[in-house]
Amino acid sequence: MMLKKFFLIVIPGLILLAVLVSACVSDTIGTDQEAQHADQLIVGVSILPQEEFVQSIGGEHVKTIVLIPPGASPATYSPTTGQMVDIASADLYFKVGSFLPFEENYLSTLTTSNPEMKVIDCSAGITLRNKDPHIWNSPENVILMCRTIAAALSEADPTHANNYKYNLKQYTTQLHGLDENLKIILNTTESLQPTKQTPFIVFHPAWGYFADRYNLLQVAVEVNGKEPSAKELAELINFARAENITTIFADPQMNSQSAGVIARQIGGTVVYADPLAKDYCTNLIKMAETIRQVN
Repeated sequence: MMLKKFFLIVIPGLILLAVLVSACVSDTIGTDQEAQHADQLIVGVSILPQEEFVQSIGGEHVKTIVLIPPGASPATYSPTTGQMVDIASADLYFKVGSFLPFEENYLSTLTTSNPEMKVIDCSAGITLRNKDPHIWNSPENVILMCRTIAAALSEADPTHANNYKYNLKQYTTQLHGLDENLKIILNTTESLQPTKQTPFIVFHPAWGYFADRYNLLQVAVEVNGKEPSAKELAELINFARAENITTIFADPQMNSQSAGVIARQIGGTVVYADPLAKDYCTNLIKMAETIRQVN
């Protein structure tokens, strides 16, 4: 009986001790995490590819808030209340800066909610084409964007400036490698430069900078944000037939009904290509390989 009493008395004590130890460890971890986050720059960005750019340079010293989630369109998305709360704590905001509809519509609202937040224009130094916001779809442009990002992070957080400089060098090397791989895939190296631009049809004109860089011809179904007229649709079908094009590229964020109409008329298919995909380098390689396969 005495053993049983001792057992009953000691076991609850052990359980309590275990709980107390666990609680102490949990509190320590929580304190460490809070200290780590307190040392980070909070950075807002508009689109998912920017998250890769910022994190590749900022690393552990930066926490990124992406406002346009996967599957959402920059032309129609509006920030949620939760996102407005999050952005109120941001130190910097890296805007794409090339007439992205979301930024045109809501950036002033974001800055009103956080007047202390510094806005950095990532299109600085890039030659813009016809109010096409998709500057990031050329690695050559992204290198310039990343230089802007690194400079802004270094100014805001000079303690880790050397880290940002080093990470910029590493990521720039990766982007140069991506650019060379894309040239090889699309046969646009200096030794393989084709005399004619390779055409491809897209529903939404999101790949203009990509096309310019790699000697491609982007032919868009949508013009100025509008569906094609019956005449324009017929012309696109005739163009596709004349060029033996059987693939229509469509954005997953867009209602691309007209792309399906064209595909059916030419006996082809619709292939979804996301210009806003998170995994930037892999996404561009995938796009290039698909264009090569269908041409």
